[in-house]
Parts: sequence; C-alpha cells; structure tokens
Amino acid sequence: MAAMMHRIKVVNDMSELVPILRAVDSPVKLKLVQRLADAWLTGDDVEREFGKEGTKALQFFEKLKLIDTRWVAREGKRQPEKSYHFYYSTININTTAPLSEVSEILSIASMPDKEYTKYEKKIFDAVGDAGRFFSDVAEELGMTPTRLKGLVKRSDKLEYRGHRIERFHAAPPS
Repeated sequence: MAAMMHRIKVVNDMSELVPILRAVDSPVKLKLVQRLADAWLTGDDVEREFGKEGTKALQFFEKLKLIDTRWVAREGKRQPEKSYHFYYSTININTTAPLSEVSEILSIASMPDKEYTKYEKKIFDAVGDAGRFFSDVAEELGMTPTRLKGLVKRSDKLEYRGHRIERFHAAPPS
C-alpha cells in the first residue's frame, strides 16, 4: 500500500481564495471534493455518482489544478482510464490585503451566477481567440487588477497563462 502524500496549497494572493471558495459552493461540488479526498475516481465514476454537474465540477477542479491524475487499468477494460484525486490535504492562507480587496474577492466568490455570467462574457469577448495581456484587458474593461483576477479565477471558460488571459479549453474526462 502506497503512503499518502501530504500536500499543502499555499494561498499568497487574495484572488486565489475565489477558486477555493467556488470549489465547494454547491452540495454536489462539496460531496465530490470529499469523495476525491478519500479515493481515486474515474470520469465514469464521477458521472455515475454525481451526474453531469459532477463531470463539469471535475473539469473545473482540473483547470484550477486542485486534483491529481493517474491512469488505472480496470478489469474488463481494454484501455487504462484516467482517474482523479484531490491534490491537497491542507490549505494555508498566508496573505495580507486591504479590506477593499478582501471585500472585492468575497463579493466575486459569492456573486450570483446570473450576474457573474455578464462579467465573464465581457472578459471572454475581450480576450478573443488568441488571448490578451492581463493589463490590456483590465484597462479596456476599466477593472482593478484584483477584480479581474478574481473574475478570471472563478471562470471555467477563462484561465491565466503567464501574464495573459486566454480562453480555457478543457479536455473531456476519460
């Protein structure tokens, strides 16, 4: 039996709180996080146990790099299947920020989906197919860096790549 590795997610930037809070913002996501902390599950396992919402959450977790993956061979299957496990066992929040930034981040994390979708669409359209530099998008949309970071970190359609914001293209769970 392999020993479990103890991994710590260190949060040094306020915007990193958004994905952590969003990872458990529904009963399905919370149960999925708990199951993935206890066991390795394949995409089929997740869909069978949690439905389409679970599969979508799994893709979101993978985008946020909150889950670990490995290939497993299953009896009766010709090809190995990708399986998933929650990557971190501990979260260490080590940041100091002005109250205005904390308030901004918490409001983004708890913003109703309908309202958030409007912001996400503006950013999605602004970055286009090729992606754009973070500062150019912030300036064009008249957003503070904290606000833009929080909105992008919440998204399952957008991601950071270096100093750029790009559209996220998820690989379907195997």
